[in-house]
Amino acid sequence: MNIGAHVSISEGIDKAPEQAAKWGCEAMQIFTRSPQGGPVPPISDEKAAAFKENCQKFGIKAVYIHAPYYINLASKNNRVYYGSISSIRKELERATLLGAKYVMTHIGSAKEAGEGSIKLAVKGLEKIFDGYGGSASLLIENSAGAGQIIGSRFEDISEIFASFKDQKYLAGVCLDTQHSFASGFDWKNKFEESLGLIDKNFGVDKIKLMHANDSATDLNSHLDRHAHIGKGKIGLEGFEKLVRFAKEKNIDMICETNYPGVVEDIETLKEIRDEF
Repeated sequence: MNIGAHVSISEGIDKAPEQAAKWGCEAMQIFTRSPQGGPVPPISDEKAAAFKENCQKFGIKAVYIHAPYYINLASKNNRVYYGSISSIRKELERATLLGAKYVMTHIGSAKEAGEGSIKLAVKGLEKIFDGYGGSASLLIENSAGAGQIIGSRFEDISEIFASFKDQKYLAGVCLDTQHSFASGFDWKNKFEESLGLIDKNFGVDKIKLMHANDSATDLNSHLDRHAHIGKGKIGLEGFEKLVRFAKEKNIDMICETNYPGVVEDIETLKEIRDEF
């Protein structure tokens, strides 16, 4: 399994692999555009070729794309709903162009649609994949659960998988360690029990990627607050268990922590991995 981090494309998308390598990344995650919205800059064939060439040159073995923050596949506002569908479809196409394996996204909020939120989200996913033939697949990322955000309960994600007809392109889950901890999954003291709950809902084999973030906030707080590895409430003991599991299942781990501490986070995760 590979270890890496989220890397900025501010110097140019084709420059990101070199920056990732400087941090010690073996894999990396990027936004292909501003996560807050606005115009979507095109990716030329030349730029995509340079990106892939630099990934090979700098030893980046896997690339992951994060969808924009504003996604809400459960919105009753057509502009937001269809904008989210269009956005994710574009990210899948851009990921295919860049040779990225997965795009990960949050589902959105159940505030507007209530009990019909999952059904609405599944319809949105069907629209996203209608006529799609790219190489990149989609992952659902679990959330910390503030407000009525879908995905802090793994039952929500399980219901989506059960309801979605064609799972060729809906590949699985991106498990965020901090979000799950904030949703009540105690990776430090109740690791097997927490893993068992995931297995009961949609199966641990659905975990295709992990966001490796320690938690600055308490267990079951429902707050999205990342901390550096070993510096938060999950702690090194929790990450020893998480890394062992990821290595056994060949699941890449991506840190979403701030520079310069993220460099130490990558080193720490590698040290734990190499102990087993």
